[in-house]
Amino acid sequence: MPPSPVSLQGRKIVFVVTEDWFFASHFLPMARAAAELGLSVTVVTRVNAHRRIIEATGAKVVPLQAERRSLNPITAGYAAGQLASILKAERADIVHCIALRAILTGGFAAGLAGIGRRVYALTGLGFLGARQGRVGALSQNMMRLLLRGIATRDTRYLFENEDDPKRLGFDPTDPRVTLVGGAGIDPDLYRPIPLPPLPPLRVAVVARMLWSKGVDLAVEAVRLARERGAAVELSLFGVPDPSNPKSIPEDTLRSWNMEPGITWDGATQDISRVWRENHVCLLPSRGGEGLPRTLLEGAACGRALVTTDVPGCRTLVRDGLEGRVVPVNDAPALADALVALASDPETVIRMGAAARTRVLTGFTERDVMETVKGLYLSLFDPAEPAARR
Repeated sequence: MPPSPVSLQGRKIVFVVTEDWFFASHFLPMARAAAELGLSVTVVTRVNAHRRIIEATGAKVVPLQAERRSLNPITAGYAAGQLASILKAERADIVHCIALRAILTGGFAAGLAGIGRRVYALTGLGFLGARQGRVGALSQNMMRLLLRGIATRDTRYLFENEDDPKRLGFDPTDPRVTLVGGAGIDPDLYRPIPLPPLPPLRVAVVARMLWSKGVDLAVEAVRLARERGAAVELSLFGVPDPSNPKSIPEDTLRSWNMEPGITWDGATQDISRVWRENHVCLLPSRGGEGLPRTLLEGAACGRALVTTDVPGCRTLVRDGLEGRVVPVNDAPALADALVALASDPETVIRMGAAARTRVLTGFTERDVMETVKGLYLSLFDPAEPAARR
């Protein structure tokens, strides 16, 4: 697609994100959107194995060491100081911070560097969103105050569902708030794939192996379904995340792998193979999602979706249309949904086709890119000269 007729040539955007793999897997379309506007793109992140993938978009990568798991304020303050120096050296016009930790670090750093134009992208509330009751409410109130404390009049907020802004005290219709269809999906790369034979009903979870993703609920639901005589098999694709306190121990995954009907396959880069071999995309999340990419990938490949009634998941999946939406933390309800699908191949086919159609109505990479381009343009006065340097 040709570049936008409106140009920000001569200006620079700096993305701040904790991990290079996270940017490479979810946010390359945003880097491409910025480039289409003429923005020079820099990504500041902890560099591991994905630098070349990011640089292939034309972006510059600057390493920053910041451990996601650490809550040490001294460490966080040191990272903010480092980042402020980078932002000054890069002469950033926009600082786009992705996810909570990067927003806090990047917001403070942008303040130190004197940069007012900021985008705070809340890709889900993580453990704050998954927490319930008084503790959850207090945590969200604290986050609300922190976000306002590091905001400027030129700060914009990017959310992936309508629930998250409300939980943080924002009106989703506020002009400072922009909603996008998650990270977006390339419908030409992820295309409908013929279903494998039934039975058994083959169900896959493609996610980091975290308790918050409800992987244990998937295991328990398949156990219950098989006890009821349903021909259901579960494959788990993903690995533990050592930087996440909700990571599932590898010993637990290996023990599940020994059970009948359950396989832990580890990490995969071949999503097409996953959906060639499976009928249902499952994500029984406990909450904290933005809009899960795994559901977008499964939907784009024409797979029925089964998920829980939490923000982000219910944004994409409508119960009875694209799949099933069951109560959170309810393995028996999840088992009921799987048993019903195992006995009704026509519904599996119908829901998979509906899921593919759903992705094409606002959840593609191009949809996300055009929305983000409008957001970046809103940060500048059209009468202001584009190039300051």
